[in-house]
Amino acid sequence: MILNISAVLLFGAASAFAVKTRSAGGGAALVLFLFGFFTAGTGAYEPIHDVVQACADALSDLGN
Repeated sequence: MILNISAVLLFGAASAFAVKTRSAGGGAALVLFLFGFFTAGTGAYEPIHDVVQACADALSDLGN
């Protein structure tokens, strides 16, 4: 029997577990959460990608 699990669900659960057990901070959990969306390619991918891209652009502009 094959069990399919959404990558978003899997990484969301891993993030929740990491925060709950305090083995990872909020930053690591956020990275896991975003990685889940990027790998899953869900409908939420585009808005999250846009936010991450805007943050990256803002950080790169701070150096100029």
